[in-house]
This record gives sequence, C-alpha cells and structure tokens, in this order.
Amino acid sequence: MTELSSCTLGVVAYAAGDLRVEAIALTPQGPSDTVVEIAYGGICGSDLHYWTHGAAGESILKVPMLLGHEVVGTVVQQAADGGGPGPGTRVAVHPATPGGNSPRYPTDRPNLSPGCTYLGSAAQFPHTHGAFTRYAVLPSRMLRPLPDGLPMRTAAVAEPASVAWHAVSRAGDVTGKIALVIGCGPIGALVVSVLRRAGAAAITAVDIHDYPLAIARELGATTTLKADETDTIAAVDADIVIECSGNRFGLESAIRGATRGGRVVLLGLLPTGLQPAPLSLVITRELEVVGSFRFNDEIDAVLDALADGSLVVEPVISHEYPVRDALAAFAVAKDAAASAKVLLAF
Repeated sequence: MTELSSCTLGVVAYAAGDLRVEAIALTPQGPSDTVVEIAYGGICGSDLHYWTHGAAGESILKVPMLLGHEVVGTVVQQAADGGGPGPGTRVAVHPATPGGNSPRYPTDRPNLSPGCTYLGSAAQFPHTHGAFTRYAVLPSRMLRPLPDGLPMRTAAVAEPASVAWHAVSRAGDVTGKIALVIGCGPIGALVVSVLRRAGAAAITAVDIHDYPLAIARELGATTTLKADETDTIAAVDADIVIECSGNRFGLESAIRGATRGGRVVLLGLLPTGLQPAPLSLVITRELEVVGSFRFNDEIDAVLDALADGSLVVEPVISHEYPVRDALAAFAVAKDAAASAKVLLAF
C-alpha cells in the first residue's frame, strides 16, 4: 500500500468554469473498501454541468469535488474484511449507494431511495467524491467483475448503457414495436442500441446535429430526423417514445410523435420548474407517460450483453484523452455537434 499512498492526479471541479487536474491523496480505507486502479472514465453530462455551471440541476457545488462515476479498472487491494473481488480482478463500478426511507419509496426500486448518493455528485453534503483518479477507494459492493474477454474500453460505457437499459425496460415489451428516440447524445444513442437488441421493429432517432444522428444509424436507427422536422416527427406514430433531450421542445415532440395508447418515457432530465407541454394529447390519446431515473441492477445484464456482442456500444465512443489532458477532453465533450462519449485514460 506504500506505493499507493502518495498523491495521484484527479479531475476536480471547484466552481463554475473552474476545473482542475491536480494531485489528490488516496482516501483512507474502511474495512469494506477496495482500492481500484482506474483504467477509463467516461465524461457524463453531469460532469460537464459541474464544470460549466457549478451545479447539475439542483445539486450545487459547495466545496471542490472530485468528478467521475462512469469508471472501470482493476482491483489492486481487496477489502480488509475479505469481501468483494480480489487483486487483479477487472471491474466495472455501480456508482449508487441507496439510502434513506423517508419519504417512502418502493423497496424494489432503490434508485428512488431519497437518501441515495452517487459518485461524483453534489446532491448531498458533504458531497460524494467521484473516481476520476488513478487510484480510487470504493466500497466492494459497487464492483462488478467484468466477463472474460470484455475489453476494458468497451466496459467503460456500461454505466450509461445501464441508464439506457433501464429506460427501455420502463417502456415495457418493445418487441415488434415502432420506437421514437428524441435526442441522440450518448444516452440517446445507447437507447437506440438497447432498443435494437430488445427487438424494436423500427427506430426513428431525432437530434439537432448530424454527427449524433450518424452514430444513431450505426447503432440501429432505421430512420433519422432533424429536430426541426416537427411535422415528420409527429407523423412517426410511435408505440414507444423515449425522450432523451431534456428540454421542453423534445418533450413536445415526444408527445406529438406517440401513437394513441402509446407510452412516453421521460429520460432526459428537464430543468426544475414548470414545463409547457401539449397535455391535451396525453388525455385524448390515452398516453402513458413514465419517468426513468438512473438504474438498479441492470448493469449486470449490460455487462453480459456487452461481452456476448448483442449490445453494440463502440460507435458511441468518439474520443479518448489521457487524464493530464482532461481540460481539453471536457471542452471536446461539451461540443455535442462533434463528439459523443469522451473517455479519460488513467
């Protein structure tokens, strides 16, 4: 452990516009904590928001916070209590820690627990530091051994793919259905791939930029449309709509593009407060509108699907940067017209 006790590079958000790559010390271990040498970390939209706005929604930075929750690596020191995977095990990370019981929530859906914390999140105070660092101290229960033969770089997309998988599960059985995906950033693109694997008969993908639509086609979209083609989107008549843009215009297109009796899954996180929407259509078409938030144990199925090749994710990985160039990586990741999932290599 001596060689791990020195400082190592980490990516820390201080405030809006203030992102630093700096030396950080290894966190002291608890008895159930494991030391993981991080190989890759994917830059998430929430990481970008902490950098650009000093907040992700209502999660506001109060003190500097180590970012990162989409990470994979190799165990270098097993937990002192003997739990979890042993040294040399390649692992993905489930970044959630469910907690709290008030207000109440369905116990079989721990993603909804009110006290849930997430790596690299300022939702609680003290903040929950992330894992954008070469050596991360993580609870052994977060670790998921990678299937044999699954490349670490591919596994780096397991966390956002699990978010997409959960959203598709909220849509119900999509076999043979007409699907519409609004917004094709990394999550929306992965929703397209999960829908294809799940047997959707036709998948229309919508975005404002050409680049993400090209990725969506690689991942299984049968039709792509620009977001301003509102009449064409409304004519899709989709059984299943998954809204991934997180803005009111996408919400409107999602409702208008749904068939009578269809289901609309809201995955993109809308801004806090009231949002205008054509709710009269929800009533007259008897639409089912459901939310989708993070995921539960879907990451286990995702890893298996990545390993057997039935879930394709490689086209969504657009760039890779060494951690020392994290500032450049974040700038590229911010440009949705020219990037998708940007990875940091540790």
